[in-house]
Amino acid sequence: MLKIRLFCAAGMSTSLLERRMREAAAEQGIEVDIIARPVNEMSDNLDGIDVALLGPQVRFMADQAKMMCTAHGVPMEFIPMRDYGTVNGKNVLDLARQLSGK
Repeated sequence: MLKIRLFCAAGMSTSLLERRMREAAAEQGIEVDIIARPVNEMSDNLDGIDVALLGPQVRFMADQAKMMCTAHGVPMEFIPMRDYGTVNGKNVLDLARQLSGK
């Protein structure tokens, strides 16, 4: 199972992306656990996950987010603006798989 956490400003704008990623995973036969959370809850939601993906609107937190993820041994990346804007669940799932090595 691939455990992915999506973080954005309030955890709401990534909910559609979360759904599209689940659909893409189902089409590919990949078991996933994907949850969108507000970025201010990031430190409480890193244990036991495979990858953290952040919405482009919270890029101002890059240094702080990187430090938290590094401390938990979790790979982290910002979701590309194009994929975020077009809600491309397949591309974002591919990014998560690439980062996690799964």
